[in-house]
Amino acid sequence: MKAKVLKKEMLSPDVFRFDVEAPRLAKKTQPGQFIILRVNEEGERIPLTVADFDREKGIITIIFQVVGASTEVLASLKEGDEILDFVGPLGQKSEIAPGLGTVVCIGGGIGVAPIYPIARGMHEAGNKVISIIGARSKDLIIMEKEMREASDETIVTTDDGSYGIEGFVTAALEQLVDYGEKIDLVYAIGPVVMMKSVANATRPLGIKTIVSLNPIMVDGTGMCGGCRVTVGGKTKYACVDGPDFDGHEVDFDEMASRSRMYKEEEACLSGLFGGGNK
Repeated sequence: MKAKVLKKEMLSPDVFRFDVEAPRLAKKTQPGQFIILRVNEEGERIPLTVADFDREKGIITIIFQVVGASTEVLASLKEGDEILDFVGPLGQKSEIAPGLGTVVCIGGGIGVAPIYPIARGMHEAGNKVISIIGARSKDLIIMEKEMREASDETIVTTDDGSYGIEGFVTAALEQLVDYGEKIDLVYAIGPVVMMKSVANATRPLGIKTIVSLNPIMVDGTGMCGGCRVTVGGKTKYACVDGPDFDGHEVDFDEMASRSRMYKEEEACLSGLFGGGNK
């Protein structure tokens, strides 16, 4: 179905927020689920985890980073423009329930967007939520205000030390453990290397860790097999089995390797739009 862009906002360099008119999707979408969109007839299908939803206003919020040809075209849309195809909600919803205890929600870079509805849902369910959000530098931090409102405590980290704690999100997680915080569950969303690092940090501590995977995806229904990942030695499909998986069971190295399969083709396409390979 078509969907109109109601509001467009740049959150940081190359990162955009769109509020999209999609009342049917807004009524059914749950934290952790995603949509697939296609800007026009020539465009490829882009999977994006829903960053927020307003059931009363019928609005779905998506946040994306310009990383290649298709997202460049998406970013060129203006308020009032229509997205040709906007399909969802897809995937399994995140497991949000009361009585889980202390939940640490970790978002790295653009991963802060999909972790937000999970943190909010966990908090509304009565759990204690500690959020850790990180980026390379202060100007790349997104949704800090929203994360603070959805959490009992929010910690910000930057790789260069320009804001918050200097270092990666795992440094903040390790500090919590050192300070004696009893952590019952960790949710982590972000770059593959970040999620792998979080899983490696929590594994020896026996802390259940869930990650949300966003591999190469085409149809979003499990038919193409493009989003296959290895979890616990078995092949899973992120679009129908996930996107949430046990972080201690994911083969992150295989996933990282497969995500680089089309780098050269993407660079060529991106050059056609004057953006180069971002």
